[in-house]
Amino acid sequence: MATKLTTEEAIERARRLQEDRLTAVQTVAEARQAVTDVREETARELAELQARIADRVSAAERDDVRAWNAALSAGWSADELRKIGFSEPDKKARTRRRSTRKTSTDTASAAATESHSETSHEG
Repeated sequence: MATKLTTEEAIERARRLQEDRLTAVQTVAEARQAVTDVREETARELAELQARIADRVSAAERDDVRAWNAALSAGWSADELRKIGFSEPDKKARTRRRSTRKTSTDTASAAATESHSETSHEG
C-alpha cells in the first residue's frame, strides 16, 4: 500500500529540486564571471606586454640612430654606408618625413590659436 504524500513532504521535495536548479544557475554565474575575469586580466597582461615590447623596439631604434650618427661622425658618409649595405635608420627616416609635413599654414594656425588663448585668459 502506497503512503499518501503529505503537504510538508511535497513542499520539502519541491525545495530540494529548486535548490538543485539554483545551484546549477549559481555554477553558471560563477563560470561566466571567471571568463570575464580571465578576459580582463589577459587584456591587461597583453597591454603591459605590448608596452614593454614597444619600449624595447624604441630603445633598439634609438641605439640604431646613435650608431648611424656615430658612423657619420667617424667620417663615413650616408652614401658610403648605403653602398656597404646599411640603409638609413627607420626611426630617423620617419622623424624626418613627419617634420617635412608641417607647413607654414600649420605654424601660422598654431600661432593664431596660441594668441587667441592668451587673449581669452587676460579678460
